[in-house]
Amino acid sequence: MATASNASATPSGAPSAPASSSAENGAPAPSASATTRAVSPPLPEEDVYPTTLDEQREAMLRRMKTTMRLDDGQIAALHGVLEKSKIVGQGNPEICEYAMTRKECRERREAAGVIEEEEPICGGPFMSPLWNPKAGETKANAKVCIDRYEFPGVPCEYPVTWVSSREAALMCKAVGKRICDAHEWEGACAGALLPAESEYAWKLPRKESRHRHNESREIVWAYGAEKNFDKCAMSSHKSKKCEKSGWKVCGSNTYPSGAFPECKSAFGVYDQHGNVAEHMNLPLRADDLGSHGGAGGTEMKGSWFIFKSYEAHIDDCRWRAPDWHGTKLMSHDSHQNYHLGFRCCKDVEQ
Repeated sequence: MATASNASATPSGAPSAPASSSAENGAPAPSASATTRAVSPPLPEEDVYPTTLDEQREAMLRRMKTTMRLDDGQIAALHGVLEKSKIVGQGNPEICEYAMTRKECRERREAAGVIEEEEPICGGPFMSPLWNPKAGETKANAKVCIDRYEFPGVPCEYPVTWVSSREAALMCKAVGKRICDAHEWEGACAGALLPAESEYAWKLPRKESRHRHNESREIVWAYGAEKNFDKCAMSSHKSKKCEKSGWKVCGSNTYPSGAFPECKSAFGVYDQHGNVAEHMNLPLRADDLGSHGGAGGTEMKGSWFIFKSYEAHIDDCRWRAPDWHGTKLMSHDSHQNYHLGFRCCKDVEQ
């Protein structure tokens, strides 16, 4: 049975205060003009930890329907994706040892004074609009919104894992969104959404394009200009038998999304460091952009839940990874892992 193994103690990486609202490096301060501001209530079935994958999925969908105001058609579309997989969910419930309970997550956020703002421009809860303050833009210029939390996109819910990039894209589509483009995720993390034409060298091979991007990138983390793993969900552990990735031996021992109030970008986006790494779309040419209805190659970003003890790769907002497990985004054999999830974006209606 899945448990929250550290439920009686706060992990050493726990933040002691809420994130600062001051802008850094030209990043936007949190908005005070949203229509709806509220402390998140307990999730439905907050203390329910099912022992089978089917039960786990059904409980997750019930929470999604209530908190995200999904209709029956959207829930049916999510069912359609999930029922084709034997592993997509919130980790293998027989071996998961979650690093924190949902209730503990909620209590930590309440103690830190976390307030949810619903942005009308995004057309739904738990999303943040993105823009480029370095170019003098404001929220009114936003053309895209991003989920503040890893999918299912609900605060204090466990991220979906063991999901391929194709399944991630289809699940975003099921709820009226799309998988994020790499530069959108980077901009949400760094506090400035830069123009796509400046963020990709489409005429170059992927390896050379990545090298050029990384060489000239701004180095910054969502929470500030200095790396500090204590601020994010990086203090969990691998399952004892997890030497190579496998559903039966590797638990998705994550934290609930948003459990670390300081691990937040200036746009209010959580967990872009730690918890789960994330699938997204890497446009290999201009018409691969998600905002153009396209799909390019695979890209994975973000660190994961044991990163404090095993720093596997570079972790800053705008760093682009090598072509790990590279396929087309919509390939049927794209990569899946116990510490790999995703989040969605949504184009703003003009």
